Amino acid sequence: MYDFARRVQSIELSQIRKMFEVTNENAINLGIGEPDFDVPENIKIAMKKAIDENYSHYTPNKGFLDLREEITNKFQNENNIKTNAENIIVTTGASEALYMCSQALFDVGDEVLIPNPGFLSYEACVKLSQAKPVELNCLMENDFKLKAEEVVEKINKNTKAIILNSPSNPTGAVMDKEDIKAIGDLSMDHDFFIISDEIYEKIIYENKHYSVGEYSENTVTINGFSKTYAMTGFRIAYLTANEKITSELLKVHQYCTACANSIAQKGACEALTGPQNEVEAMVKEFKRRRDLIVDSLNDMGHECVKSDGAFYVFPKIENPEEFVKEAAKAGVITVPGLAFGSVGKDHVRMSFANSYENIENAMDILRKL
Repeated sequence: MYDFARRVQSIELSQIRKMFEVTNENAINLGIGEPDFDVPENIKIAMKKAIDENYSHYTPNKGFLDLREEITNKFQNENNIKTNAENIIVTTGASEALYMCSQALFDVGDEVLIPNPGFLSYEACVKLSQAKPVELNCLMENDFKLKAEEVVEKINKNTKAIILNSPSNPTGAVMDKEDIKAIGDLSMDHDFFIISDEIYEKIIYENKHYSVGEYSENTVTINGFSKTYAMTGFRIAYLTANEKITSELLKVHQYCTACANSIAQKGACEALTGPQNEVEAMVKEFKRRRDLIVDSLNDMGHECVKSDGAFYVFPKIENPEEFVKEAAKAGVITVPGLAFGSVGKDHVRMSFANSYENIENAMDILRKL
């Protein structure tokens, strides 16, 4: 018998990633969380040019300086976060950034507050660091938004950090400014870290995005290019924090990946500096699809909150496990809400990162279940 590490045995493989392995090519997949759009042409050209110019070698650990300077400008101008290029680390996707934070900041005996429902990686990364995840209930009655009073109730002497995600995966909820600011203030008063996953920042509809890094110097702000620019396969993201935090994060980054993909970094620089019209068009189309799927589900009797951001809905479904199985048999792939935490037990996550026509067809199929 093999004697595997207990910290790895404590976690399970992602139920979301199973959606990538669906073999029925005729199924309409509403389970995958990535844009169905192509990378904007100007970004493709920049990466092709980088290949031709032989940007095929290691980059500085933190990433190319020109990219980090553009990320600095982005944080300062769009998020009111004061930072500099030395406090930016370009990472191999937001997933690496989350893992870096868990390994550098959490320890045995620490408690880390995570949203429930929330992205699967949060609990897994906390457990891999041998810290204890503590769930923060994000209730449907509050449109799944995390409220500051819920955080207050869970803080104790062992609280080391909180992970925020706005807009949210799996619910599409966008936190209100007063809760963002209040949690920022709490982190300073009680001296805990904030890891703010803002990967869906640009995919937002009625509400407005606020960065907690504006209000707390204890914050690690994570963002990237996968969702906004449809660059999921290039695995390119970034983070910023104060100098003390960044220096510890860099240790994990150096020994985990050394540096992010050189060609993707050149594409990322173009993404930030080039035209944003394709991003705007993508978000407009996502909003159209969101309205279709929300209206359709509510018409079927499945109570569904209209998500303010990201590209997910989280309808309340009677007997969701059976619903997911029957939907899959009929040709529509979804994800059971329980995969995202106990609050999701009566829900199903559906992604509208699929064509309008496919969503229409999927809704017609689901009406017949």
